[in-house]
Amino acid sequence: MKGRDWLVTEDGQYQVCKSVRAWDLLRDNYRFYRFLTEVEDVLKDAEDESSHLPEIRMLVRRLIINSYWVQSRYLEPCSKTGISVVLLYDELGFPFTVQTVTFAPGTPSTIHNHGTWGVIAVLKGEEKNTFWQRTPNSEFKDKIERTGELTLFPGDVISLAPNAIHSVEAVGDQPTVTFNIYGETRMQERFEFDTVSHLARNF
Repeated sequence: MKGRDWLVTEDGQYQVCKSVRAWDLLRDNYRFYRFLTEVEDVLKDAEDESSHLPEIRMLVRRLIINSYWVQSRYLEPCSKTGISVVLLYDELGFPFTVQTVTFAPGTPSTIHNHGTWGVIAVLKGEEKNTFWQRTPNSEFKDKIERTGELTLFPGDVISLAPNAIHSVEAVGDQPTVTFNIYGETRMQERFEFDTVSHLARNF
């Protein structure tokens, strides 16, 4: 599975990053529990978790290359919402959210940030990301402006700084399936943005 690595910064700018060659990531019996432990080890005692995004992107890519189990753990999109989520690991006190997300073709997300870092790998389909940045003024402190867009394909891995703002939409004629891992969410910093009212609300 080929693909590129991307980084989205808090000002809505994105850049391509150096990727590790797939054949350098091949492992025998590389299992999900090992991935979780390695991510935890990378971030242990880290003051600035975002500086470790290149290592986490590499670990996500290694997992996707070596684990058919992860690639097959998803649901068809919900007929009502167009979105389905499978939580892959849930343990009290575990500081990460790890899940697969399926979007039906044409289904958009809200405009949002995550209140933490995130790394997302596209497993199937095509996903259009639109990026935004805050442009507050005296009247609207939560105003945002669009900064660009990027379509991701299977094998692409994108990482998001904690306050990066984006929206996603499945494009093409098949559902988009992604593997997502996020750090510990700071709920007071996680927002959904409205470009009409120029308001943000916690979600």
